[in-house]
Amino acid sequence: PDRRGDGGAVVLRIWQDYVYLVDVKEENDRLRSENARLAEETRRLRHEALENRRLRSLLSLRERIGGDLVGAQVIGRDVSRFFRVTRIRLDRGERDRVRPGMPVITSEGLVGQVRRSWGRYSDVLLTVDRTSAIDVVVQRTGARGMLRGTGEDDRYLAQIQYLRRQDDIRVGDLVHTSGLGQRFPASILVGRVTRIVRREFGLNQEAEVTPSVSFSSLDEVLILTEGSRTQTLVEEAGEGTAAGGEL
Repeated sequence: PDRRGDGGAVVLRIWQDYVYLVDVKEENDRLRSENARLAEETRRLRHEALENRRLRSLLSLRERIGGDLVGAQVIGRDVSRFFRVTRIRLDRGERDRVRPGMPVITSEGLVGQVRRSWGRYSDVLLTVDRTSAIDVVVQRTGARGMLRGTGEDDRYLAQIQYLRRQDDIRVGDLVHTSGLGQRFPASILVGRVTRIVRREFGLNQEAEVTPSVSFSSLDEVLILTEGSRTQTLVEEAGEGTAAGGEL
């Protein structure tokens, strides 16, 4: 037998296998690159969908609240030792007509109010800060009280104080701003009741409230720089009641 011919056939097969493996590697590289591109495209589309949903929510909130609203970006956060956000900083300030006391809101609900403002920046007092006080109402029953933040380092929590003992309030009840006090618009979601505290003696009860806003994931908020539609309605109702009382 011609062994040189057999050797040539072996070399040819080796060469063919080599070419095949090179082609397979190139195809695998192409597929990996295509998969990476598709994965990045999917992430981009998902991010855009979330961004569009967030913007639509903010637009809906702007239309519902009315008044003059200024959009602001969160550019800084103070964080506790338990990684809870205790204060946020915005990229809007005095130059943008932002003043202390103005409400700060998102589509999730009430963030808090402007604590101080200067130049192009402002700091926000969160609803869970121990110095925060907001007149609120329980949506289901209309029971009213004063919401005060607990200022705890390890969790986001506030308490409704001055609830009457006979007020009907349950775990799961939604809590909104009442609109009284002329600081916050009415009907802005604040949070949900997670615990009721009834002591053995006394005329009042307290309710613990977990805020509706995720402070750690805030990126964009709205600042109410001038009265809203709901605030106007509350004020008009108050004036009507006062006039009726005088009669």
